[in-house]
Amino acid sequence: MEESKLGVMPIPKLLASMSFPMMISFFIQALYNIVDSMFVAQISEQALTAVSLAYPMQQVANAIAVGLGVGMSALMPRFAGTGNMDKANRTAHVGIFLNMIFYLIFLILGLTAVHAIYAFQTDVEEIVNLGTIYLTICWCVSIGVFSGQYFEKMLVANGNAMYAMIAQASGAVFNIVFDPLLIFGIGPFPQLGIAGAAWATVMGQIVGALVGITMNMRKNTWVHFRLKDIHYDHEIAGQIFQIGLPSMITIGLNSLTSFFVNIILLGYSTTAAAVYGIWIKLQNFCFMPLFGLNNGMIPILSYNQAQNKIDRVRTTNRLATVFALIWMIILTVVLELYPGSVLHLFNASDHMMAIGLPAMRCCVASLIFGGICIVRSTMMQALDHAQYTLILNILRQFVIIVSAFYILSKMTDQLALVWLAVPITEVICFVIAAIFYRRMVNDLERGTNEL
Repeated sequence: MEESKLGVMPIPKLLASMSFPMMISFFIQALYNIVDSMFVAQISEQALTAVSLAYPMQQVANAIAVGLGVGMSALMPRFAGTGNMDKANRTAHVGIFLNMIFYLIFLILGLTAVHAIYAFQTDVEEIVNLGTIYLTICWCVSIGVFSGQYFEKMLVANGNAMYAMIAQASGAVFNIVFDPLLIFGIGPFPQLGIAGAAWATVMGQIVGALVGITMNMRKNTWVHFRLKDIHYDHEIAGQIFQIGLPSMITIGLNSLTSFFVNIILLGYSTTAAAVYGIWIKLQNFCFMPLFGLNNGMIPILSYNQAQNKIDRVRTTNRLATVFALIWMIILTVVLELYPGSVLHLFNASDHMMAIGLPAMRCCVASLIFGGICIVRSTMMQALDHAQYTLILNILRQFVIIVSAFYILSKMTDQLALVWLAVPITEVICFVIAAIFYRRMVNDLERGTNEL
């Protein structure tokens, strides 16, 4: 049974089997975000800027979807670990109801608010018009975001990480294939330009969601899907939000941060905002294996803590930290040596290269510290110390980084120095994460989760 697998399989093998498929799927997910921008850059630099400004808005919906999925994926194994399969099943259905409600909210926002959001950020008419087209489609057809994230994490929670990988990868591959077909009108497909990029994105998300739903119906042994069971339950919804809120904050505040940082950078040039958009997608590309690791790690930690198997919890934490450190060191070395190669992928002009090279080298220096922060925050989230994760994410994803960008911009008025805000933020938050993690370990060693 999957529940015994979480509690008895050797941790190195279990962590690999749970995390590696999700690493691949997240890796493909990040790849299609980069490929999408690469194709859009062939339209124009203004189109690339429009998509860069849309990205944080897209991530708002993704933040909520991921948070709901994370909350469910921690609760279901916890209930299953204590033998309460009825509550595990109810948790899945309450989460479906919550996803449906949030999709309706973003449908309304997509129909009413997009143009105003772009007009607030820039007065460049071409960027506003292109961005409005792109984001309206992405928000109005975001049903694939909510259902895809949720059903993929449901598979992971049940121990079926390989099927979750298939679901997410199928959507990403669809997007990568149809991006150029719909943007440039290749073969029988219409030339839709930036709208084609948006339609490829949302259709890929829907494909991934449909595969995820099918896999759950065939392979998930904890949930028996019935339409009449999809309802709101105050207690379970509260627990889902309590666990998932840090993930929502992590991604959601990242979106809010991008919004404010873009406003600061647009004061220098639209090219600076485009470079920042490239960095955000590159950073996500680097962190995606860690997000996959985290998705595999949460059910393991949650299940074994529920059964008081603290040695398995410690081993999981140690292996995850070592992997994150090694992965981030490798990426830092490679990207510091070849930042120009990354920019050339986005059809960078000489002006973009002049801004982007020092920016990339500066930002890449933050990866090691940021990677450890991400893994440690997930550990605290899964082990009933989500309040630490919440505080750390608020500081890391919004308060410190926005303050650093603003202060450096006002103090120096030199774009090359403003990029220092990224490594400064990650170093400070690395120290804070270490302090919080030590306090959590002390709590667990005392056999209590109370602070």
